[in-house]
Amino acid sequence: MILVTGATGLVGGNLIWQLLQENDRVTAIRRPSSNLEPLRAIFSFYTSTPDQFLSRIDWKIADVLDEVSIREVMHGISVVYHCAAVVSLGSKAETLTDTNVLGTRNVVRAALDNHVTRFCFVSSIAACGNAVDNKPVDENSVWIDTLTHSLYSRSKYNSEQEVWNGIKAGLNAVIVNPGVILGVSGTNTGSSQLFTQVRKGLLFYTNGGSGYVDVRDVAKAMILLTRSDTSGERFILVGENCSNREILNFMADGFGKRRPLFNVRKGLLLIVGVFFEIAGKITHSNPLIDSRTALTAINRTCYSSRKIEQALDFKFTPIEKCIKDICNYLQK
Repeated sequence: MILVTGATGLVGGNLIWQLLQENDRVTAIRRPSSNLEPLRAIFSFYTSTPDQFLSRIDWKIADVLDEVSIREVMHGISVVYHCAAVVSLGSKAETLTDTNVLGTRNVVRAALDNHVTRFCFVSSIAACGNAVDNKPVDENSVWIDTLTHSLYSRSKYNSEQEVWNGIKAGLNAVIVNPGVILGVSGTNTGSSQLFTQVRKGLLFYTNGGSGYVDVRDVAKAMILLTRSDTSGERFILVGENCSNREILNFMADGFGKRRPLFNVRKGLLLIVGVFFEIAGKITHSNPLIDSRTALTAINRTCYSSRKIEQALDFKFTPIEKCIKDICNYLQK
């Protein structure tokens, strides 16, 4: 019996699709207010008959913040894929802490109480250590809190610690640390928002860069690792290290739009970030960008996926192909 949390999200939705290719049914949790249309959009990326596959999901009403409901739905479950998380650079600290940290703590405790035999947790490269001497970050890099770490980054680091605590208590778990995940989500948030902006026409770029990965590769790696004998380890999932400009150029080419021409430099971006931060405090709203996310936008860090490539002979999808596939689908 397989249980997926965060089933209507980017990773959870694409993971369920792949699981349904090999399993008759998959159990997933959702809240009473959950919108299932994003999941239908994800399935539509793969098939013209998404409802046939949606009907094979056994939905359980639960919330990762409700420890009782999580414990109840996990009865009889043998494999758990914990994908539920808030992915946002602009969310409030308490929102990120509640879902990402406390929610993960509840899921880990429920898995231990129900003697789940296999547990896979979706962390992030945002929870990985810092680069030293300009070398790529790997699974052994040491975490040192810096100004370039966003609130989201801290929340993912702390949520990963909950899983490590569970491993110490006997949880048979593996952790994946994906880079910036690209794929169809059925929403206009995260990386999907970037596709929307480029499709409308985007003239500006920043000098930063990061590690990127196709969501299909993330789901595939999770399933392979869960089936393996590997336990108590983490794996960075990055297909390629790309600059912001390269990513935007791939998207612009995919939509047949003009590539971004103007570079927004550090000074201007920080000024804009501070302005929105002050405006957010005055209006009691989440700013579109603040000084910390401005620093993130101009930061360039490279990551190494050598560990999973060697462990599973894993081959990643080229990022240009990943983006082209998404652009082709969005234009249908």
